[in-house]
Formats: sequence, C-alpha cells, structure tokens
Amino acid sequence: MGTVVISVDAELGWGFHDYAPENRPTERIERSRWGWKRLAGLFEEFRIPATWAVVGHLFEAECNGAHVGHPSPPGWFAHERDPDPMPDEFRFAPDLVRDLIDGPVAHDIGSHTYSHVEFGEAYATPELARAECERSVEVAEAAGISLSSFIFPRNKLGHRAALAEAGFTCYRGPAPEPAIDGPLLAPARKIARATVIDVAPPLVEPTIDEYGLVNVPASLFLYELEGPARRAIASAVGDPVLKQARLGIDAAAAGDGICHLWLHPNNVRQEYDVEPLREILRYLDRTRERTNLTVETMADVAETTLRGERQTAKQV
Repeated sequence: MGTVVISVDAELGWGFHDYAPENRPTERIERSRWGWKRLAGLFEEFRIPATWAVVGHLFEAECNGAHVGHPSPPGWFAHERDPDPMPDEFRFAPDLVRDLIDGPVAHDIGSHTYSHVEFGEAYATPELARAECERSVEVAEAAGISLSSFIFPRNKLGHRAALAEAGFTCYRGPAPEPAIDGPLLAPARKIARATVIDVAPPLVEPTIDEYGLVNVPASLFLYELEGPARRAIASAVGDPVLKQARLGIDAAAAGDGICHLWLHPNNVRQEYDVEPLREILRYLDRTRERTNLTVETMADVAETTLRGERQTAKQV
C-alpha cells in the first residue's frame, strides 16, 4: 500500500531575511500570507493533512529584535530593528499557526528552525544548531504543540545530532535521482527536466539514520517552474509539474513507496498558482477514494517506521 506525503516550508519573510533588502523577492514576501491561507484552505477543502514545518519565530506575537544569548552571526536579526525593519506581519504569525492547529484537518506542525538558519556544516555551528532546535521546541510548546518533524532550510542537511537531542523524530531528506527537487536549479535545467513529463517522480522509502531519526526523502518540488515559463509550457503540452504529480500519485497507489510532494506557501501568489495545486489535490483525493492509497504526514511515517523497527528488534 503506497502513501502520499505533502510537506510545506512555512517561513513568510524569514525565508529571505538574510538577503540584502534590495535583493529580497518583494512579491513573494508580500503575498506569502495570502498564499499560506489559500494553501490551508485547499487542504481543508479536500481534507488532506500535511506537514507544516514552521519557522519558530512565527509562533511569537512580538519581540524586541535583540535575541540576547542567541549564538547567531552578527546582524542576523538586523531585519527586525530600525532603521528599516521587515513588517511585523512577515515576522510573526501566531494567528496563521493557530488556524492550522484549530482547523478541521489534523496537520503535523513541525519545525523549519527558529530563524531559518541553514544547517549546512559550513554555515551553522553545533551551538547555533542546538539553539535553533531548542528555541523552536520552546515556542511550539508554549502554543501547545509538540514538534516531531523537521525540514532543513534550503534543504541543507547538517547537525542531525542536534535534532535528535531536541526530540525530533524525522526530517525531509534530499530526493533521489531522477527528481525535480528544489528551486536552486539553473533555469535552462529546470525547463529541460520539467518537460520530461512522462517519467514519474521517484517513490521513496523512509530510513532510520545513525541518530535514530527517520529520513523521509522528497520526491517532487511542486513549484520548480513558476511564472511565464510554466505557463508557456502548460499552454503547449500541459502543466508539466501537474502531470508529474499525477504520475507520482499513480505510482504510489500501485506500489508500496512514498510519493513526497513539497512546496512553500510563498509559491502560491496568484490564482494561476492555485489551480494546478487544486487539481493535484483533487486527483489525490479521488485516487485515495478508489484505491488503497493513504495520505500521511511525515510524523505519521516516522511513527510507523520506528514502531516497525522496535517490533523487529523484539523479535530478534
């Protein structure tokens, strides 16, 4: 029996705060709350649970921007202070988080670090990684949430020991090849790979790493192509990512693996960004109705995987 997992990198302005102000993608940030609400509404429409990995600072309602004692690089929180602070609505989002918690869909609320620190070993120190994990857990617990899932900012894996120490059980690992997995591909490569629409994204299997954490790898980033390029290809041959998502859902329904789809709320900025996603969720909903396909969160997958490991250990 196959499974579909959807994970969401929920960051608002924190996803770009380390950019120089003039280089920040203004529309992406300004439409991020709208996209968050539209995405949550679609999940509610089709009763589809997802893993929402939320930047921990978004749980908070206010702060002075000082973050005394946080072992961050100099200037890391400068965007929160004068002379040109990022607007509060993109730094705080307890309302959006609460709507997810209190809504009718049983979402898995996970962590995207506390302040969107890349965990690549060349960037984050062990001290910084521990602080980011610990603070994320603290602010979530204050909201009544126990975190178990973790998504690395910009998919830069590292410091997994810090995750285990903080009580996380799983993370999203990189996709195996072939896959369209992430917004960092060069434009020409994006188009070339996205137009290979007759190949399903890879089904993945959860594995337990040396820290006892469950790696739930990605299969497909749903907004690898955006804007005019995607619309041009869609008008010629049909939306390529929509077709790949359907192929992945079909493969999961026919097999035993996981099709792990992911996106950011800030990918959903206009109604034309919404429609392909609605079609994917509608197709997923109809497929699970007529097959044995399940829709699970990363936390669900981790719990099942770890339970199976414990049962195997008992038998041995």
